[in-house]
Amino acid sequence: MDIRALRYFVAVFEERNLTAAARRCFISQPSVSAAVQSLEQDLETKLFIRHKKGMSPTAAAEQLYPAARRMIGEADGLRALFRQPAPRRTLTLGLMKSLDIARTMELIRPVTGIADLHLRLVDADEDCDARFISKVMLLKGEAFLPLWTERYVVALPAAHPLASKAKLRAADLAGAGLVARCHCEHSELFTRAGAPLVTAAIAQTEEWALALVAAGVGIAFLPEGVARDASGVVTREIADVDLAREVGLAYAGAPSIDLEGLIARLGGRRMRKRAA
Repeated sequence: MDIRALRYFVAVFEERNLTAAARRCFISQPSVSAAVQSLEQDLETKLFIRHKKGMSPTAAAEQLYPAARRMIGEADGLRALFRQPAPRRTLTLGLMKSLDIARTMELIRPVTGIADLHLRLVDADEDCDARFISKVMLLKGEAFLPLWTERYVVALPAAHPLASKAKLRAADLAGAGLVARCHCEHSELFTRAGAPLVTAAIAQTEEWALALVAAGVGIAFLPEGVARDASGVVTREIADVDLAREVGLAYAGAPSIDLEGLIARLGGRRMRKRAA
């Protein structure tokens, strides 16, 4: 049985899509499809149901998957016995400080499993191969792969009188104390809300901003992903002010093979979300 065919099978099984699997394996889609068909012939069983949105694994594929992963691991282990240690490659990614951490870590988790690759995370303003940033931070000459769009919401103490309203208007916030955030890419955001606000505190991090809001020091404008599930805090939209940001991966110049793989994976993920 061809280990390469098993690798392609695993990629299709995990991606649920031939195009995404081909990008992940850096080969053409017909090559992946031919390898899967050859594997089906060898095993005399159907492994995937093909449909418009992608590939659905059969019960046989579910049974084959753990065995295939084990065989690939054993084959890689044999190669490692006789392979000279290769210098570790480094992929440096910049992260803006107001990112939705859970969502961002989910996106970069596949990179952490690449052999001989050292993943280095730095601030978005430092030298790096690519940056997860808001589109308004894009520099001249950088390409931008959009990943998600999220609204800005008002974070309020759970006991705040305005927390009883499902949606707020800018006028509702007049006179409220503001917990300003040092690292907001929209520093003028609270002025766009159209209500006079007084700075009650300045937070160095998003965690501090949410803690100060929960303590009743003031309100804060935050991306909805950052404020999600914060203890002691409720979030509300401002009905008459459109506040949103687009987050994506920015990079300049020709990407390295590791960055190219990440770009391909993120692009495939975005396509699958749109299809869903």
